[in-house]
Amino acid sequence: MAEAQKDKKEDPKDAFERLTGTQKSAILMMLIGEEEAAEILKNLSPREVQHLGAAMYSVQGLGQDLVNQVLDEFLTIIKEQTSLGLGAGNYIRNVLTKALGDDKAQSVLTRITPTSQERPIEILDWMDARSIAELVVDEHPQIIALVMSYLDAGLASDVLLSLPDELQPDVVYRVATLETVQPEALRELEDVMQRKFKSNATLRASQVGGVKAAAQIMNFTKQDTEALIMEVIGEEDRNLMQAIQESMFVFDNLLDSDDKSIQTLLRNVETEDLVLALKGADEPLRDKLLSCMSSRAAANLQDEMEALGPVRLTEVQDAQKRIINIARTMSDEGTIVLAGRGGDDFV
Repeated sequence: MAEAQKDKKEDPKDAFERLTGTQKSAILMMLIGEEEAAEILKNLSPREVQHLGAAMYSVQGLGQDLVNQVLDEFLTIIKEQTSLGLGAGNYIRNVLTKALGDDKAQSVLTRITPTSQERPIEILDWMDARSIAELVVDEHPQIIALVMSYLDAGLASDVLLSLPDELQPDVVYRVATLETVQPEALRELEDVMQRKFKSNATLRASQVGGVKAAAQIMNFTKQDTEALIMEVIGEEDRNLMQAIQESMFVFDNLLDSDDKSIQTLLRNVETEDLVLALKGADEPLRDKLLSCMSSRAAANLQDEMEALGPVRLTEVQDAQKRIINIARTMSDEGTIVLAGRGGDDFV
């Protein structure tokens, strides 16, 4: 019986299905050679390097059949990509940088990068977080908030961390309270940014910022940084602070996280908290979490939930918050990947 279970566990098909996107990327990284792998790592954020590096350690010693399945899937994905626009921006930037050097490449990119009618400062996506922070750090916090609202949430988070600590809460507060930006404001923003690029964008009122944008940025920050920023915002506007927190990664978001991360998380959660948390969870999420446990553990947990009887909503919410705090700490450490919180799998 034990031997049969061992054979099943080592079946390449089952093992392949258990691999996360990050682990598959790690396998490819181990195959392409040191120089090429190093070039890829240079273009990743510190968090991404940490996640991918840990995955590279975890996939050592895999069988050839499993490696072949990863390669087959990769080739299938590549064949299905028929558009040359896929990732073209980064490719062009890297080629020009290697050929011309950083300064000359940036000069060329400033002239040739297409502008977007939807995002008139899209060229900022071509810059690294530190460069953007240096560009805007001396500007009014409202200008910084406007710039941050146009950036991808992950990049905006890196820019935020590159700004002075005392400036960070003010910027997040202003991002959260941004709504409609009129053409005059965009013109002013373009005047500020013209030291780095020229924009020919069509100017019109644009919807940017807001609580959701601020929450997405905060999802990418470390817990200690988040706590400091939220404390300052809470002193200014407690309702706004609560609105941002409610829009951030919450217990229900675990439904979108991968099974392996959930299994790791559950091993670090108190049973009492899990019983309370699941008591108030929706059925799909409850089924998802129970499916990530052994049959015996899931049955015992269900028995405890039934024996518990009615509980106060506040008790359920507190238990869910404690579990999410553990999840976010583990995400910061790179132990698990939380969907939608800057730890997404690489594809």
